[in-house]
Amino acid sequence: MRGTSIFGVLVVIWLVIGAIAAGQRGYYSDEEANCAEVGTILVTIAAGPLNYVGANPKVDCELPQPSQ
Repeated sequence: MRGTSIFGVLVVIWLVIGAIAAGQRGYYSDEEANCAEVGTILVTIAAGPLNYVGANPKVDCELPQPSQ
C-alpha cells in the first residue's frame, strides 16, 4: 500500500513540473486555442521534467472541415 501512495505522489510531482514548464514557455497565455496548441500543452505536461533536459514536444494536427 505504501508503494502505491509513493508512486501517486511521484506522478503528481511529475505532472506539476510539466505544467510549470508549459507555463514558462507561455503556452497558457494564448486566448485562441486550437487542436495543435492544446495537444502541445498536454504533451508538455506529460513530458514533465524531460522538458528541462532538452525535450520540446510539439503536436501538429488538423481537424477535418465540415462538408458544405
